[in-house]
Amino acid sequence: MDVSTVSLLVLFVIAVVPLAPTEVTLVGMGVVAAAQDGPLTPIILVASAGCLLSDYLLYLAGRRGGPRALQRLRRRPNADATLRWLTRRVERRPATALVIARWLPAGGTGGSLLAGSLRWPLPMFLMASAIGVTLWSAYATLLGYLGGTFVQEPFVSLGLSLAIAVVLATTVAVLFRRRTGHDLGYASRTSGGTAVHPPKPA
Repeated sequence: MDVSTVSLLVLFVIAVVPLAPTEVTLVGMGVVAAAQDGPLTPIILVASAGCLLSDYLLYLAGRRGGPRALQRLRRRPNADATLRWLTRRVERRPATALVIARWLPAGGTGGSLLAGSLRWPLPMFLMASAIGVTLWSAYATLLGYLGGTFVQEPFVSLGLSLAIAVVLATTVAVLFRRRTGHDLGYASRTSGGTAVHPPKPA
């Protein structure tokens, strides 16, 4: 088993674990791919498969005990804001909201739990999840690859790519907080968490 195979296996495991540093791993592997002139497709496919499996497991958890799982996730302020944003949009554009949520704090985890709690049809959820994880995995990998292409020193290119990722994430978070600032009044009037359907017996 060569190093690239081991790296892909490690990437898959990290992608499956909710809230694990998948983005950092993808950026790093993109940098390595640029340095070794390696292919990006296996990295994107493996990460997408791992994230899709993670989303599916979270969807099942949401169907069985969504309100409890969502309540635990809501203890994170950024995740709570993401869940409120999703709750207000899943009724109108469910698939689009789930795809966009990949770029929000804890968006993949929250979106999958929420979809399970709302008992979305599984085919619709998997389609939206597959699109979201593929686009997001390609974004993170290409970010590292571009950094590795422009800067030949691996550690410098990795630092540069991660810095750009942090700047982009911070910008999105700031804009997101401003956009959802009007939800603070709503949040102060709710104590039961995200509005979801109660789980039904399996």
